[in-house]
Amino acid sequence: MAIKNLLVLVILLGVLGVSVAHPKGLYLNYYKHRCPDAESIVRRVTVQYVSHEPSLAAALLRMHFHDCFVRGCDGSILLKYPYNETERYAAPNLSVRGYEVVDAVKSALERKCPGVVSCADVLSLVARDAVIVINGPWWPVPLGRRDGRVSRKSEVNLPSPLSGIAALKKKFFDKGLNTRDLVVLSGAHTIGISHCSVIHHGIYNFTGKSDSDSSMNPRYVRALKRRCNPADNRTIVMDPRSVKKFDSHYFNMVAQRKGLFKSDRTLLDDPETKSYIYTQVATAGSSFNKDFAHSMVKLGFVEILTGNKGEIRKRCAFVN
Repeated sequence: MAIKNLLVLVILLGVLGVSVAHPKGLYLNYYKHRCPDAESIVRRVTVQYVSHEPSLAAALLRMHFHDCFVRGCDGSILLKYPYNETERYAAPNLSVRGYEVVDAVKSALERKCPGVVSCADVLSLVARDAVIVINGPWWPVPLGRRDGRVSRKSEVNLPSPLSGIAALKKKFFDKGLNTRDLVVLSGAHTIGISHCSVIHHGIYNFTGKSDSDSSMNPRYVRALKRRCNPADNRTIVMDPRSVKKFDSHYFNMVAQRKGLFKSDRTLLDDPETKSYIYTQVATAGSSFNKDFAHSMVKLGFVEILTGNKGEIRKRCAFVN
């Protein structure tokens, strides 16, 4: 309850423009004196990219999530060297994109305030600002993260789209997140894009008998098969009605048993996640934006580096 109340305070003071410290060492307005234009620079560059290519919003939000779930929110997913050994080369991250946005933001910041703003903070801000471009919610981003110097492909063990509810809850609990955060953050799939290869098993050979997952709406399965033949790996949107705008329609899809991933459909297997889904459907997502903002603030504190830990990279793809 104390953590919840503190996060509410952080959000309220963020709206009021008041600087406040979090026990983990992050601050709103952290760069106020050393780089006062930092957040406006991030916003300007992010808007330029995402306005031109709205699908980058989902990509950048996903990148932030993948970063935070491995070694915490330390920008380790951005590292390229040693080649083929860092997080970005792990199988789940091969389809991650949007690095050019982070690099462009960092370059702009380095021109204005050399060696001040961390890549971890850049990614946290870019994810937030990208979502805003497509009419998603704003949330405060306390700053002061340091960049990690270690990135290992072997350590990438993310929540899987093929996981059941028990495995998903454990992954989230291990990062200090709860069941509510799991279902709320899954709502980001409303702007998600995947590939046919990820769902072939579920629609063509779920039990090894040329069948589909019985938890899926049969009409939805037929629609997916029209889109994805067994040898196809084209892209597929997770919520066709709202792929270019951030809203709560994802929960309608899941309630109708039209979740693209097993990790979406399994949210109906847990009383708490199921209740949240049906509440959002019944209320047209009345609390989703607020809930999403709250969970994103929590995500941004996962296993962060502060103080003398880590470094402030000059280039996000390379340690200093």
